[in-house]
Amino acid sequence: MNERLAPSATITEPERFTQDMLNWRTWLPPLDEEDLTEEHYEALVQRSRAKNEYFRLLARDAAILRERTKTDNDIFYNTKQGLPRADREIAATAASRYNGCIYCASVHSGFASHHSKRRDDVQRLLDEGVSVQLDPRWTAIIRAAAALTATPPRFGQATLDEVRAAGLDELEILDAIMSGAFFSWANRLMLALGEPTY
Repeated sequence: MNERLAPSATITEPERFTQDMLNWRTWLPPLDEEDLTEEHYEALVQRSRAKNEYFRLLARDAAILRERTKTDNDIFYNTKQGLPRADREIAATAASRYNGCIYCASVHSGFASHHSKRRDDVQRLLDEGVSVQLDPRWTAIIRAAAALTATPPRFGQATLDEVRAAGLDELEILDAIMSGAFFSWANRLMLALGEPTY
């Protein structure tokens, strides 16, 4: 079999990891916004997501999108207890950086910078990768997210010891695991369905 994929339309691809806001283009046609039903909007949870091609593509299976979105929102927005939002976002950024998902890294690095006010440290993670040395807390969270993202995963007792030594309590560790693990999966789904653009 010597079948070739059709060349993609001309796009401007990002050259490196960035905190700039990027766009994303699907390789399969998403639903048109005017074809979305109330079931789709319920699955999107936030109506503004209808503007995003990725979510309109996932809306082709509304039931799964609804569960995916509720999981995502609970991990990142339920911050009354456990890990602060900035730390959850740095875990998602680390998983995205490790997986090579430029789009997800741009989104979550932007949130990490916004919530932490540590833009330079976040940029170092994007530039240097998950081996970057930051303060002990962020370094431990980044290592944990990378260990979960590796194939096969490398997360184990040594990783737990490092995050505990960095001062994370049990609930914070659970939040770090969920943030990193969710994006370990979400990156791979997104990388399989399209590509980032400026």
